[in-house]
Amino acid sequence: MRAGRYAGDSPAGRYRRALRTGEMDTAPSHPSRRRVLVVVVTLVVGAAVNAWALRIPAGDALFYPATALLAAVWLTGAFASGPIRVGCEPYRPRRPVLSSVLTAAALAVVFCLGAIVVARIEPLRDPVDALLAHATVGNLALVATLTAVNGVAEECFHRGAVYSAAARIRPILTSTVVYGAVTATTGIPLLVLAALILGFVTALQRRATGGVLGPAVTHVAWSMVMLFALAPILDAARA
Repeated sequence: MRAGRYAGDSPAGRYRRALRTGEMDTAPSHPSRRRVLVVVVTLVVGAAVNAWALRIPAGDALFYPATALLAAVWLTGAFASGPIRVGCEPYRPRRPVLSSVLTAAALAVVFCLGAIVVARIEPLRDPVDALLAHATVGNLALVATLTAVNGVAEECFHRGAVYSAAARIRPILTSTVVYGAVTATTGIPLLVLAALILGFVTALQRRATGGVLGPAVTHVAWSMVMLFALAPILDAARA
């Protein structure tokens, strides 16, 4: 029924309508105790693993199993908490792939422009350099794969399980703040800012599409651009 309504609207119009009305949102009005409990336990474990994994120095082989474990924690928590829906374009029987790629591209442009400023602020730049060094010092293909897998896992948990568990308490805001708080355990200020921005955008996508596919595509596409483009931009901007 939803897919057939407002068929003549523009894509932007359908997204605005879905965001305003919440007609596509599949979050339960009364989340189960099981979902809430699983989410809380997973957040405690995931935050601890996240703090450990992303503080491992570049070049240390332990980084790979640590980040794989992190993805496993998020995915286990997501699917143990209850159903995780895929979602579709607002009022259309199509998966939200193209729109999500375009959203990621817009985000990437904003972050790349911001990187030009950050490159000249050493206290902000150095922690980002240390994180990006995993790609230059280690196995780039493996780092890219783990980055993509973690992006999907984070969206399944934060825009899937956490969003649904917070359905009665402003899920967009709550899931965004929780995501930022978990990211804060890394001790990297710019990564926290990125998490808040990305988390807010993907939470809006979750509301408009009713599932985690759109957020996951946006997260992974954005992450790949950051992984491959951010270091060269930082180097060029401070040269």
